[in-house]
Amino acid sequence: MLRRLARFGLRHRRLVAAAWVVLFVAGIAIGSGVFERLDPDVGDVEGTESAQADARLRALDPGGESIAALADGVDPRDPRVAAGIRATTERLRAIPGVNQVADPYSGPPELLARDGRAALVAVEFAHGLGEDRFDRALEAAETELRRLDAPRVLVGGGPLQDQEFEDQVASDLGRAELLSMPVVLVLLLVIFGGIIAAGLPVLVALVGVAGTLLALFGISLVTDVSVYSVNVVTMLGLGLAVDYALLLVSRFREERATHDVPAAVEETAATAGRTVVFSGLTVAASLAGLLVFDDPFLRSMAYGGGAVVLIDLLAAITLLPALLGTWGHRIRPRAIHSGARRTRTPRRRVPRWGSVAQPGAVGAGLSTPPSGDEDRGLFASISRVVQRRAVLIVVVVAVPLVVAATPFLHAHYEQPDARFLPAGAESRELFETLKARFDPAVWVEPVVVVAEAGADGDGLAAFTRRIAGLDGVRRIGEQRSLAGGVHVLEVLPDGTGTDVAAARLVHAVRALPAPFGVQVTGDAAELVDYQATIAERLPLAAGLVALATFVLLFLMTGSVVVPVKAIVMNVLSLGASFGALVWVFQEGHLAWLLGAEGTGALDPTVPVLTFAITFGLSMDYEVFLLSRIKEAWDQTGDNDLAVALGLQRTGRIVTSAAALIVVVFLGFAAGELLTIKEVGLGMAIAVVLDATVVRMLLVPATMKLMGRWNWWAPPALRRLHDRWGLVERGPAAEPARPDDQERVGSLHAGP
Repeated sequence: MLRRLARFGLRHRRLVAAAWVVLFVAGIAIGSGVFERLDPDVGDVEGTESAQADARLRALDPGGESIAALADGVDPRDPRVAAGIRATTERLRAIPGVNQVADPYSGPPELLARDGRAALVAVEFAHGLGEDRFDRALEAAETELRRLDAPRVLVGGGPLQDQEFEDQVASDLGRAELLSMPVVLVLLLVIFGGIIAAGLPVLVALVGVAGTLLALFGISLVTDVSVYSVNVVTMLGLGLAVDYALLLVSRFREERATHDVPAAVEETAATAGRTVVFSGLTVAASLAGLLVFDDPFLRSMAYGGGAVVLIDLLAAITLLPALLGTWGHRIRPRAIHSGARRTRTPRRRVPRWGSVAQPGAVGAGLSTPPSGDEDRGLFASISRVVQRRAVLIVVVVAVPLVVAATPFLHAHYEQPDARFLPAGAESRELFETLKARFDPAVWVEPVVVVAEAGADGDGLAAFTRRIAGLDGVRRIGEQRSLAGGVHVLEVLPDGTGTDVAAARLVHAVRALPAPFGVQVTGDAAELVDYQATIAERLPLAAGLVALATFVLLFLMTGSVVVPVKAIVMNVLSLGASFGALVWVFQEGHLAWLLGAEGTGALDPTVPVLTFAITFGLSMDYEVFLLSRIKEAWDQTGDNDLAVALGLQRTGRIVTSAAALIVVVFLGFAAGELLTIKEVGLGMAIAVVLDATVVRMLLVPATMKLMGRWNWWAPPALRRLHDRWGLVERGPAAEPARPDDQERVGSLHAGP
């Protein structure tokens, strides 16, 4: 199939190129509209107690979103200052769509700074205004607040803070591309030594980015797309596009040593193209695991990530062959096979309780038989050294990876807030000023208790006293009664209101017996419910991802041992990267290198998102390596030699691909949004570990220890693979040359 697709691209290269140009233009012209449709809410799950209580309050309470303004550097007790603030308050109340306004004179005294040098004005909008009316009310209120007469005026929070997140997403995306793409191009020039070969992956990456924006825009028409989706999905798409194009162009250079351009394109599609398809399916399968969660944010990442993987995959197997057919004759071949070498005939032993995949004949759609130069290369030499000390290597590598993962056992989570914006963002400055100089009632998010105590509120006072006596309660805040006998209590917790202390308070309030119905909501309760839904669905998601990965690797290798080992080693590198995230962003070690600081917690979506994306990406390199090991195994029947040859054949290309994708990830980690920093760094660390210690040390060591058992599968599964395995059928084998007879003859013999 891939050969036929390559032939089509070669015959109709102009048509294929034109189709992708149209996609690129549409992606830039239409897809950029996604920045106006992003959803800033993260961690909202329908059906939870906090979501039900919040919906109940929205239906009964006319109040909606709110913003605030800080007049700093003034004396609020000065009659002239007080008159100016009161006049602003009156004009705000007259704006259509404003529900209520609070100032230090008509509202709570906490709106005055403790040092007496600042005042806060809060504006609450009516609920259910509609988009146009709300936008007009917001613009008018913001304009009025900015007219406050003070040396420094900060306006932020609510929808203004959401807009800052959206603007920062677009800014970070442009910054990441500006930082990473020139470095990627330079590295490609070093790798390939030519502008055309280096430029092809960049072209595919640019098409992939445009397709990503277009796909996200389409998804935003039918479901919410998170404010973080654009950067995360673009980061993934850019990295995969470069990786896939790099793999195909490198294989094309090898095939050009023995084929003309059309034949080399076909062979590239049949070999490296097959690997790219497996890799894309593996990444897509990992992202599909996010669909089991109820969180719209994670689901949008699954949809967007799956779409960009498909776009990159299609570009790699359609656009790139067309481009190679046009410019391939200008790309310098790279010969890696020189001369012939006899390989020893391995001893054949079959396990009594299964079957081992049998090596096939040289020439059946495979590349040239291994040469003596290959198994004496750098990576082959590393493989032999590792295989001689296999047990020691496994212990020395695996134990530190496990130790590096231990900080993740103590991970804490908080919902993203103004602190996740960059230093200097107005909403963050407002939050930090309030935290430093105002009463906690102003900046601590309360635990909101919704009690159905009836119109007369029987038992409510006693219940409130029991809440006040709980550990972690700072004090009872605002209390109000709504229609239908619903009463609302705002409980001010110790800490920030979204930390561990607040989460414990949520559990304690929910555990209190009450003579009426009680629901708890607020940011802390939403975080508690979100973590509970994630914990409930996480085993299912992880199981589906592992199963899909196992099936795909089995279909590629015909072995049940290799997929299991790949999954275990992937978990080791992922665990170490999660531990690093806690060490850097929660505990603050070396966070300054990324322009960040320790926040005491992680965004709760980061581990799940990083797992889904990085699990698939790490399998990328596993697929690259295993495909060449399997190819060498089919050629030689010698497990140790196959591992050495596979590592040698992929060493340079996988190292280059990993370096390129790490550059892309670090470009995004250098952005300003803290969540994107966490995802970018986590994925970069996982890829580095996977492409170095796992691929170069753990894989050769474990495959040496397993020997021919690497290729074992039960007889029933072996027959299933023989029938349904995803193997690219090549052209008929050419008759073996006389000097190949000894090497090839033994490979057809049964064990």
